[in-house]
Amino acid sequence: MRHISFSLVTKGITDIPDFLWGLSEVQKLNLSHNQLRVLSPEVGRLSRLVVLNLCGNRLKSLPQEISLLKGLKVLFINMNCLTEVPAELSACKNLEVLSLSHNSLSQLPASFADLSRLRKLNLSNNRFAHIPICVFALKDLDFLHVGSNRLENIAESIQCLGSLQIFIAESNNIHSFPRSLCLLASLELLNLNDNDIQTLPDELYLLCRLARIAWNPMDKGLHISHNPLSKPLPELVEGGLEMLVSYLKDKKHH
Repeated sequence: MRHISFSLVTKGITDIPDFLWGLSEVQKLNLSHNQLRVLSPEVGRLSRLVVLNLCGNRLKSLPQEISLLKGLKVLFINMNCLTEVPAELSACKNLEVLSLSHNSLSQLPASFADLSRLRKLNLSNNRFAHIPICVFALKDLDFLHVGSNRLENIAESIQCLGSLQIFIAESNNIHSFPRSLCLLASLELLNLNDNDIQTLPDELYLLCRLARIAWNPMDKGLHISHNPLSKPLPELVEGGLEMLVSYLKDKKHH
């Protein structure tokens, strides 16, 4: 019997049954929303895994054997109790989607820079005081979520992520909107809601794919509400992106 996809969702299990590690053909494994506290090193035997969903458990760590999953493309380990991520995960060179949200992470291993195929990275709802340096090496990243952390600034290195289309950094304590963000010409959604931003860069017009001021969280555009913007910016934001950009351009030229 060839097991391609296997699911034990919301079963309340605290231990993964041993027979699972013998399913060498499995490509998609969903163990989400259980009570798992430990992921056995035996997971390394599932060498054909492409998708692994461990969301909503009680895991505090991942085994080093995660590095044996060479074909892994999607890993969900959000809503767990991780305080660190093993450097061995960077051996999963085919990883394209990684969600680490809702954990207790404050740093990532430098070796994460080797995840060159990573396109979507969710680090929201953790304890990051800054965006880890290794993230800026991920040139193919088109989605980055760092909302609800402890960020006070966005490093100038953000300009290295030239493929970024969606950048969410809401609900932090970011004090300024860096000019380097304006060099990310591919951005279609930029969410800086609920921060401590008072001014906006004159170069905002360079973000030509931001179509509007957005108010609905799902909409593309510039999200800048719930910031202590200095006058006359609040009124200009209300008037829409065209009015705001026009003001900033005139300000720059004068």
